Amino acid sequence: MTTEETPGKDAGEQSADPDFDTRSPYPETADIATSNDDYATRFRGATGAWMLSMQERGVLKLLAREPHPVQPGAAILDVGGGHGQLAFPLCARGYKVEVIGSAPSCRHRIRALTDAGQCVFRVGNVIELPYPDGAFDAVVAVRMLTHCEAWPQLIKEMCRVSRGPVITDYPTGQSLNAIAPALFAAKKKFERNTRTWRLFRHAEVREGFAAAGYRETGRFAQFFLPMVVHRALRCRPLSAFAEGVCRLLGLSRLWGTPVIVRMDPASPFSPR
Repeated sequence: MTTEETPGKDAGEQSADPDFDTRSPYPETADIATSNDDYATRFRGATGAWMLSMQERGVLKLLAREPHPVQPGAAILDVGGGHGQLAFPLCARGYKVEVIGSAPSCRHRIRALTDAGQCVFRVGNVIELPYPDGAFDAVVAVRMLTHCEAWPQLIKEMCRVSRGPVITDYPTGQSLNAIAPALFAAKKKFERNTRTWRLFRHAEVREGFAAAGYRETGRFAQFFLPMVVHRALRCRPLSAFAEGVCRLLGLSRLWGTPVIVRMDPASPFSPR
């Protein structure tokens, strides 16, 4: 299921400053919009910070998942991670992070990390990753699957370059997001800077990873209530309380979204 939304910043923008050069020769450029300052306003304020903290919590929890935790010091590729939502917390915990983006502008929001030598940034094709097989201990990607038309190829490539887990997220229609198409007009009016996005069935994602030789080994559902509801409430304590109750009742586990999943090689784990 795909929901049409208003696009973010024009992917054709040009600037003398490489950090704002959005030109790209590649077919999938979803990460260009998520790497700009306008998109970051979707997570401004206390409520936005809380939503990102939930995402961070889920990713870190799945990286640490036994019996094969990904320890600090491991090499992690962050696909389309120019938004910095994972690069900053991963670098802070001692992981060796490389971010690949579709255009020079995708470096803009992680410039502090790259300038300090804490993170590597590379421009490349996210569905034909310019790395050899098994180049990284783990691969992560958020805000990508839902916006990528060639998402099966994205999955295949992430699995190819990882010698361990792949962690990604997706919104599911098996949640209150099932009513998203009916509320589209109101959502568009309120959020303004949203984009085309796709709702997944859990089986679709599992099948995509199975085709690449991976299987699901962990899952973290972020919210029971749609994120637009929390943005409209603008009250972090109320949102946190409501979601805490939903998590205790098991509603988040059953019908939460976006879902963060950890996928591991289906064959016995053998670190290289």
